[in-house]
Amino acid sequence: MKKRCMILLLLVLLMAVSYPFLLHPADPFRPAAPQPSPMKKILLVPLDGRPPCRQFVMDAGHIADYEVIAPPSQIQDYYSLPGDTAALKPWLLENMKGSHALILSIDQLLYGGLLAAREKEASPQEIASMLGFLKELHTLYPEVPIYAFSILPRLTPQDTIDGYYERRWLMDYSRLIGKKACGLPVDDSAIRELEEKIPPESMEKYLSHFHENTALNKSLIDLASAGIFQRLVLGQDDGEAYSIPNIEKEALRRYLEEKNISEEQVFLTHGADEIALTLLAERRNEDSGLQPRIFFAYNDSESPNLIMPYMAVTTGETVLEKIRMLHALPVSSPEEADFTLFVSTNDSDKDTLGSRLESARCLSRLHQQGHPVALVDLSKHFQWSEILLPQLIRTNYPINALIAYSGWNTTSNSIGTALAQACLFTAQKKQIRTGEETLRLYAANLTFLQNRILEDAFYLKDVIDLVNASLIKEGYTNTSDLDLERNARWANGMLQHAMKKRIAVYKETGSFRQPISVTIPEGRMALRINDLSADMSYPWPRTFEIHLQSTISLGVADSADP
Repeated sequence: MKKRCMILLLLVLLMAVSYPFLLHPADPFRPAAPQPSPMKKILLVPLDGRPPCRQFVMDAGHIADYEVIAPPSQIQDYYSLPGDTAALKPWLLENMKGSHALILSIDQLLYGGLLAAREKEASPQEIASMLGFLKELHTLYPEVPIYAFSILPRLTPQDTIDGYYERRWLMDYSRLIGKKACGLPVDDSAIRELEEKIPPESMEKYLSHFHENTALNKSLIDLASAGIFQRLVLGQDDGEAYSIPNIEKEALRRYLEEKNISEEQVFLTHGADEIALTLLAERRNEDSGLQPRIFFAYNDSESPNLIMPYMAVTTGETVLEKIRMLHALPVSSPEEADFTLFVSTNDSDKDTLGSRLESARCLSRLHQQGHPVALVDLSKHFQWSEILLPQLIRTNYPINALIAYSGWNTTSNSIGTALAQACLFTAQKKQIRTGEETLRLYAANLTFLQNRILEDAFYLKDVIDLVNASLIKEGYTNTSDLDLERNARWANGMLQHAMKKRIAVYKETGSFRQPISVTIPEGRMALRINDLSADMSYPWPRTFEIHLQSTISLGVADSADP
């Protein structure tokens, strides 16, 4: 009897110990910590110190095993404070040796950043000195290709022209002059009326900025023609369909035709902040000999014809332009493509929940058929309710199967960023030789993916409005020019509290938790992000962008069907 009781007791204890494991079997996803590998050094002189221009490029470099090195923050711009252009030259001379390439912002080198370039005038002597330095740099290091880019002035007048009405009159004048240059009918009396109302000194300041920039860019084109640059990209910042900047751009296009200079040497594009990242992807394509084949699709048949906010051309034209810039090939089906670029341009005035659900189903079909997808998730009014991501999460789409995601700021910014990430990933994946290299690639790409999802969707389409509303309630009428020296802790506290609440919910969704199946040289495996956290803060005294760095804990299972 005593023996039977002992056996019964042991069985009860065994059941008590094993019960939790029966309910929750051992997780097949063991932690994975990919080891770093030697990287090629890429020098970056960014457009400015904002994360999209600097940190994005440095983070994306890890996808392609590039170590992207930027100048110390002490000699770069900080918001309205220009960078130390004199200190950049010795920094470049010290770091060029052994570099794989240089990605160089002319605006940073000459003016000290994009904001400084919008306000500051460079003397002929300063421009000549910079051009001479670029020739010297190429002579000293001919083996290091230089990818340079310069940004055309935008329609909006310089901040030093601060009269409310004269700024409006100058923009109206620019639009009318732009229409007239395109041969469209305009009221000449309206132009004359504006010319009479605008103070002559403001008109001179506004127009001379374009004249200076055109002359500068023609000199840069001459350097490209002479082989000083591997490639020169001229970007158009915050454009509209008709404006003086478009006249300048057309003059540069004619100059290129007269000089018989191809797009391989000099490329004209819409956008600014994403150009350095695109040039990084272009370099990776050249290194691998890859000419990516891209199928592109839209959420709606009208989407390619839309001109989204801050754009001078349609979404369809922007897609084709960015594909050309990367030397990629458009193809007619997902089966022919290295990846599909899916562009969603949602507008709450016409798009419905049903149309977004149909887009989610389309992405699910592409995933089930094994087609990699890069998603551009645009919103006309920059609202959470318009973007596609919430529907993907709600329908349990495996969000980490996306090879790229972007939805920040302008259409050109977003398309350029998503294409660059997808090309970096695709080129690197084609050269993988081991499972360890696969883990390293996916760890880098998934980290960049989460950075973009958290900032572009959760922050810029949701949390930013909550933070701005709180600031305005406390008396801050201009959230684009905060006194963060006085309220930095409070503003950052609001940001971090709101974002961490959303991350806690997001990382427990079925969409986020779904594993992805990965082919490796040794066979197949499944990957899953076991955990996600993020550090974030405001890098500049405004709420328009954040510095965000996510950290993922990667798990791997031996089977593709755990």
